[in-house]
Amino acid sequence: MPETRGAEMSERPAPADLRRKAIPLVAVGLGMAGLAWAAVPLYDLFCRVTGFGGTTQVATEGSDRVLERMVTVRFDASTARDMPWEFRPARPAIQIRIGETALAFYEAYNPTDRVIAGTASYNVSPPSVGGYFTKIDCFCFTEQVLQPGERVTMPVTFYVDPEMVDDAETAGVTTITLSYTFFETELDSQAALGQTKTGAGVN
Repeated sequence: MPETRGAEMSERPAPADLRRKAIPLVAVGLGMAGLAWAAVPLYDLFCRVTGFGGTTQVATEGSDRVLERMVTVRFDASTARDMPWEFRPARPAIQIRIGETALAFYEAYNPTDRVIAGTASYNVSPPSVGGYFTKIDCFCFTEQVLQPGERVTMPVTFYVDPEMVDDAETAGVTTITLSYTFFETELDSQAALGQTKTGAGVN
């Protein structure tokens, strides 16, 4: 029996061996976590550049070409589960010419007794149109802050790039849906003091 116990003990790895094996595993785990963290902004950048997943584009001015062809733009609005705002489009849809600069509005209302900040995520469908749906100005570019009981009208200026009709994947698109989802964000010190940021008109 003593010989058996000795044999079992000799088969157990020494603490130094365990440490040598654990260090590479920990390093691999940390490296994977770091890559995952870095992948989020890289993926976001990729979507913004390519329009992948319905991510829209941004421009400083309108298109220099306007077509006679019309397209219907529908507007969708939602809020995250923990966001208490009421949020909706002012109009459900509009018709515009491809290349024409259009202006649409969304409405938000804070029914609570506290100041709430929010940021909107957005995309369009079908996703293939993301690379041709271009925003010039949008409430989604900045954080919005609503006081208790405050109601605001928020604009978005955009156009549909005429190059859409030259793409075989998007040439037949006649209806585009622009969707926003508002998420509650942490208030900064100024907002907490009741100072609202620009970018929304108060009714």
